[in-house]
This record gives sequence, C-alpha cells and structure tokens, in this order.
Amino acid sequence: MNHNAALSAPPRGTRRIVLLGLAVLGVASAAFVVRRPLMMSAPMCMAGRWHGCFGTFNGVVLITLVALPLAVLVAWALARRRRAAGVTSAWRMSLAEVGMVHGTVPFLWMTMLPGAGAGTVPGRVSLVPLRDLLTMGPAGIVGNLLIFAALGSFAPMRFAALASVPRILALGAGCSALVETAQYVLRLDRVSSVDDVLVNAAGAVLAALATRRWWRATAEAPSDQPRPAPAPAPAG
Repeated sequence: MNHNAALSAPPRGTRRIVLLGLAVLGVASAAFVVRRPLMMSAPMCMAGRWHGCFGTFNGVVLITLVALPLAVLVAWALARRRRAAGVTSAWRMSLAEVGMVHGTVPFLWMTMLPGAGAGTVPGRVSLVPLRDLLTMGPAGIVGNLLIFAALGSFAPMRFAALASVPRILALGAGCSALVETAQYVLRLDRVSSVDDVLVNAAGAVLAALATRRWWRATAEAPSDQPRPAPAPAPAG
C-alpha cells in the first residue's frame, strides 16, 4: 500500500517544475498586461512630464510597479524588527501591512483621478442597484473588484477583529461608500453608483476568502505580541 501511495503522489521535483512553470506563466502574463503602461508612461516620466506619471491610469500602474521593490524592502525591514523583538508571525504581519497599502492606494488613486469635466459638471448619483453593471463592461467590473481586493485579502491577516466574512463585507462597503461620496462632493466628473459599492465590496470578500487559510489562524491565535520568555528550569 505504501508503494502504491508513493506511485500515486507526484514527485517533489515534478511539483517544483509545475510551480516554476506557473510562476513564469504568471510573470509573462503580467508583463503582457502592463506592456502598454510601460511603453506609454515611461518616456513621459523620464522626460519630467509628471502629469503622465501621476495623472493617468497608465502612469499610476507604472509608479506602482516601480515602487514594488521598495514595498518588499519595507516589509523585510518590518519583519526583521519584529523578529528581533520576539514577535511571532513577523513576516505574515509585515507582508499584510505593506500589502494593504501597496495594493490599495494605487487603485484609490486611479479612482479619484478627475475626469474631463471635473469642477464644472455637477455630481451624478445612480442609486438603482444592478443598472450600471451593463455599462461597466468586463474591464470595469474587474477593475472595481480589484479596488479593495488587497484590503480584503490582508486586513484580516493583520487584524484579528476583522477576521470574518461579514466584517470584511462591511469594511469594503464602507470604504467604497466613502470613495463614492468623495467623488460626488469633489465633483470629479464621475458617477457615484451603488453598483460600484456592491462590486467593490464583493471584490474585498472574494479576496478575503482566497486568504482565509491564513487569517483564520490569526483569529484563533493573535500574533502581535512578543513571545513570552521561557521559564527557568527548577534547580535540581
């Protein structure tokens, strides 16, 4: 039976090759997706035309990619400091904190970019559920799902109080409602839609479910406290 089980299980080398192949495929796919932002925004940034860097979707994507090594360095520094202090799960906490910021701020930035009629066009509100989904299109729906995906993915890993699906749903809906309100108040030439709130909250929940294996452990055993010092052995 042991021999049959060993034959049915894939060798470790094969699994590593499969994982490496998937990683290469993922990197190649990401490079294919971001090739347009890189080719369009990089020359403008190098020429000092900062509006092309910070005032367009492509520019924000480029800045996010450029800042990725810095985000990894910050996570490493935080994890090293916590490990020196004896905090358990130092890497998980540090990656969660940096991931929340680096994965959410760029999407919020793009969401708050003003339209062509910003400041002159009055604010528009759409309160009929599911009506705007038809006009979003696949790209719009995917983009709205990603706005708070990093927050939903990493927040319950960092904060045990958020480690439940209803709380992540409330968090995503609340943050999205604040964004839609800001768009309306600032008159950014965008439609403040209830469908945006629904899709944004759904994206946060889906991302949280994808990382549930890790944040459930956080809820069961919060790890933001240093490990207690071992008790001295009794004298013999």
